[in-house]
Amino acid sequence: MEKDQYFEEAINWAQKHGFNNIKANYESYESPVQFSMVNGDSTFTPDITAYKYEDKYYIEIATKTDQPDEVVAKWSLLSSLAQNKGGKLFLLAPKGHKAFADRMIKKHRVDAQLVDL
Repeated sequence: MEKDQYFEEAINWAQKHGFNNIKANYESYESPVQFSMVNGDSTFTPDITAYKYEDKYYIEIATKTDQPDEVVAKWSLLSSLAQNKGGKLFLLAPKGHKAFADRMIKKHRVDAQLVDL
């Protein structure tokens, strides 16, 4: 998975920004809860979940993909879940991936905060 090389940096970003109870879909971390789409065709796990105060945040590592529809569906759902729990969706874009993520969130109106990683 191309994202694996960015997890350490993303987790450090979350810690530096005051998030706690961090769960990550990565090596020695407890995995976040897995979700299924309503049609039941696909499941996915958020890259990182964390709390700040009592609010839950979702943090995704935004990398280019040849399956943008799946990524946008995941981001849209995570954005809605975060809003329902008082939090927000952060998309951490490594160098060379920010333009892709920016295009996707604007085109599909995903409520997310894009951050350079």
